Amino acid sequence: MDLNKLLTSGHPILLDGAMGTMLQAKGLPTGATPELVALEHPQWLLDIHTAYLDAGSQIVYANTFGANREKLAHCGVTVEEVVQAAVSLAKQAAQGRGLVALDIGPIGQLLQPTGTLEFEEAVDIFAQVVRAGVAAGADLAVIETMTDLQEARAALLAVKENSSLPVMVTMTYESTGRTFLGCSPACAALTLEGMGADAIGINCSLGPREMPPLVEELIAWTNLPIVLKPNAGLPHPDGSGYDITPEEFAQSLASLAQMGVQVFGGCCGTTPEYIRLLREALSQTQVRQVPRHVPPAVCSATKVVPIDRVRVIGERINPTGKRLMKEALRRGDVDYMLGQALAQVDAGADLLDVNVGLPDIDEAEMMVAAVKAIQGVTDAPLQLDSTDPVVLERALRVYCGKAIVNSVNGEDATSDKILPLVKQYGAAVVGLTLDEEGIPQTAQKRVDIARHILARAMSYGIPKQDVYIDCLTLTVSAEPNGAVQTLQALRQVKEELGLKTVLGVSNISFGLPARGLVNQNFLTMAMAAGLDLPILNPNVDAMMAAVRCYHLLTTVDENAADFIAAYGNATVSTSITTTAGTSASPTSTSGTRTLEEAVVAGLKAEAAASTHSLLEQREPMDIVNEMLIPALDKVGADFEQNRVFLPQLIQSAGAAQAAFDVIRQHMTTGDQEQVDRGTIVIATVKGDIHDIGKNIVKVLLENYGYTVVDLGRDVDPQKVVEAAQRHQAPLVGLSALMTTTVKNMEETIAQLRQAGLACKVMVGGAVLTPEYAAQIGADFYAKDAKDSVDIAKRVFSTAM
Repeated sequence: MDLNKLLTSGHPILLDGAMGTMLQAKGLPTGATPELVALEHPQWLLDIHTAYLDAGSQIVYANTFGANREKLAHCGVTVEEVVQAAVSLAKQAAQGRGLVALDIGPIGQLLQPTGTLEFEEAVDIFAQVVRAGVAAGADLAVIETMTDLQEARAALLAVKENSSLPVMVTMTYESTGRTFLGCSPACAALTLEGMGADAIGINCSLGPREMPPLVEELIAWTNLPIVLKPNAGLPHPDGSGYDITPEEFAQSLASLAQMGVQVFGGCCGTTPEYIRLLREALSQTQVRQVPRHVPPAVCSATKVVPIDRVRVIGERINPTGKRLMKEALRRGDVDYMLGQALAQVDAGADLLDVNVGLPDIDEAEMMVAAVKAIQGVTDAPLQLDSTDPVVLERALRVYCGKAIVNSVNGEDATSDKILPLVKQYGAAVVGLTLDEEGIPQTAQKRVDIARHILARAMSYGIPKQDVYIDCLTLTVSAEPNGAVQTLQALRQVKEELGLKTVLGVSNISFGLPARGLVNQNFLTMAMAAGLDLPILNPNVDAMMAAVRCYHLLTTVDENAADFIAAYGNATVSTSITTTAGTSASPTSTSGTRTLEEAVVAGLKAEAAASTHSLLEQREPMDIVNEMLIPALDKVGADFEQNRVFLPQLIQSAGAAQAAFDVIRQHMTTGDQEQVDRGTIVIATVKGDIHDIGKNIVKVLLENYGYTVVDLGRDVDPQKVVEAAQRHQAPLVGLSALMTTTVKNMEETIAQLRQAGLACKVMVGGAVLTPEYAAQIGADFYAKDAKDSVDIAKRVFSTAM
């Protein structure tokens, strides 16, 4: 028996249930490291695995969820020792009755650009776990409870590059339908299937009641088997269990087989009884074979762009013919590229082409820097544009999502270097209709090359829908028949090959006057001929107007909604630039964004520069109160409305921090008012080592001007009391993620009260509710990091 045989059987597959819940029942102390149980209490694991196998589990997860070097750093044992012991115990219990999965959970740190952990360091951390799991004899790998798509990618690459194990990947979603860091099921599906996962799905956070809409989205965006391992509902804060009974869990989860789910199990709160009843429920149902029709699409970590209409690729991040871009590349000015990126997205670009190729710079290093930075400030998917396979691999490795690679051509020597990279990293690819003999003069020869590129790509396992063809635009002043042949080739590629098409539009008008007129009319003709992805300057109004008019007139823009949104409240100029022009907004090309705009966009260097200029005219605290805080408030409001997500929130906080740093340097210790809105003590309570949420709260509070005393994680109540007294803090923030540690939160609050401190207490964490926060004596419940800022404002406005 192996995973692939189980998956291809079409029958339901049964996983195990919770490990942590069972270890706590065995007597695992609060705050102990669960992975050490394999060395300290091996019989516990034998009992737990055996119980799940007896209940019907076909796959059991070895107790290796946190067995990475970061989480084991202070335990005095190695990754290899823990993984070997845990996998061996699971295999001993299985005795051929089931498969043993190497369980790979999050590292516990945020990856760049949201955090500080380098991507390759994350891959290396996971790779060590994978190698240990292979040596121990694991049958498959499971990557689970991921909230960061980039971390899931790092783990998946580690499995693929260090083993031949089949692998399942499950993300954990919140009630919003996205992960903690904003990743949607669609983004996860497109990315993880492309990179070679064998099955994908959902675990933890939610119960089976919340699964149907998430399953529906997954089914729409992947052809892979779907895995569900939900919690037993919501935990009771008093630690007495969860709110969904084994009977309800089993019936509710098994019913999802009718939606096409094939792999079932349980996460937090589930026990062998849950799995036994789930097995009985599944024995009475069959997995429905749901037709899958995944549309051509690309994505970033938080945004999917289906190629279901004309989608504009912004061309401005490219040094060809652009003096300012060349200068920016030579001096390593990534901020200039960020300005161009944001200006293009604001103007309507759906995707962004990124080309940093200059002969006198390190193209690979610059491409990596550009991709990381651009993905930090915009959710637009990227087209990675280079002829160098080394550059493309470096970029694809750090790109979070499903990118487009631009490009290959009809030369096998070229495509054989790039197509394997496209397959490995799950990208789409542009095929240029040229070969060793150059660009053919006739449409038919270009179509023949396109057919060859398609066959070559599919031979590498790249799906047909991920191959886009560029029929190439020739300069009409030099090739009078070029436009006609290009348009004919577009039609044939769409009709005969059924492929999506790409075209660099502005090439058509080189050497002519009134280039804007030529470009706009050619674009309209090309869209009518079947162009899907025009590469153009979206900051030229006439070009975007052509696209919007095309959507309007072909009924793609239903009820003229997009057209009215773009032009309903504006006076539209009917004039057309007479050159190819770069009518980009001034803020994008001259660095004249306001401070508020720079903060909202997450541009650190621009925010700092703007602050320097403002300090020549304005008082420091006026800048803080009238510009920085309102800008952060705007981003916070967008975050609450799901218009931006946690990565963007943190980037904006970083830009505000850059501005605050300039102000602090400017201000003396004399009579001027200091940038300090008050002191807050924060801590993750005793026994709890999960502090990512607390760390994000710290970042936001500091960037609103508060002084934050961070006591860390696993903090004794008395240390919190001492810190609150020493710093005379009006506000204390406490976090807990585990149901077993909220009692320590209650004890901490009690000791603060017993000490007679007048401080207010806010609490937060996945296991808390507003009702329980009030029950344990907290003054405020913070549902997320932004909420903690709102609470701080209330507390300090009262204290002042």
